[in-house]
Amino acid sequence: MSGELADSEFASYDGEWERPTVFYNTAVKYLVYAVVLVFLVWNVVNVWVPIDRLLRGFGSAWLLVTSMFPPDFGVSIVVTPVQVGGYNVFVPSALAVDNDALRLWSGMIETLAMSIVATAIGVVISVPIAVMAAENLVPRPVYVVGRAIVSVSRALHELVIGIIVVVGFGFGALAGVIALVFATPGFLAKLLAEDLEDIDPTQMDAIRSTGASPIQVLLYGVAPQVMPRLIGLSIYRWDINIRAATILGVVGAGGIGNVLIRSFDRYDYQYSMAIILSIIAVVIVGEVASAVARRRVQ
Repeated sequence: MSGELADSEFASYDGEWERPTVFYNTAVKYLVYAVVLVFLVWNVVNVWVPIDRLLRGFGSAWLLVTSMFPPDFGVSIVVTPVQVGGYNVFVPSALAVDNDALRLWSGMIETLAMSIVATAIGVVISVPIAVMAAENLVPRPVYVVGRAIVSVSRALHELVIGIIVVVGFGFGALAGVIALVFATPGFLAKLLAEDLEDIDPTQMDAIRSTGASPIQVLLYGVAPQVMPRLIGLSIYRWDINIRAATILGVVGAGGIGNVLIRSFDRYDYQYSMAIILSIIAVVIVGEVASAVARRRVQ
């Protein structure tokens, strides 16, 4: 019967097939296109850069890049002449490490420490905020407060917070850690709250029916359902904090970014390239490690 009905519908349709479109009114479609075009032109005019300046910039950028090679990691090989068959043969005998290498190493260690400490503190703070921001777990006023906290954390970039904290607490890793901790709930609490809203309510009801307290319901009815997701999000946030910590040093909030900006200030571009390559290596290793850990957990 359904087949006959479909055949009759196709038989009665004598029009032409039309591609699905968002705009069924041609005038509205071209009006939207015109508005978008005008908006783009207006933005181009407002940020317009003269062509000659753009070309000079490319030339200066090329000179800067070429002056960065070869990278200078502050490590050199000491060779010692050795008599072999009446000839002097120079063989490596030691590694010479100067202050630049020590600053690079200490900056990377400080960056990793900042990311780990900030992630640990941020996770502890984000979990209760996520519970507050889950509509199915708390009353409406608490939910509104939780969402407001998440929105404020998401609204301000780590660099903006870093500048504010540096003014208040001074230069150093403490300012970077505070900035990263402030930014963590905006990411972790938001995603965790969405997972909390999607949990199976029957497990909560089963725990609640035994006379359990609200805390026990959270521990035994909610936490087991979202724990793998929480661990995965925490590792992912740590990966983000590694990258953010490398940038915060530019505003004086500690880490390898501070070493990088100082190298540019003294025009030591080869050392700057060594720092950039080190940052890339650390970020790649951290991303791979976090991906493997998240895959194993989830």
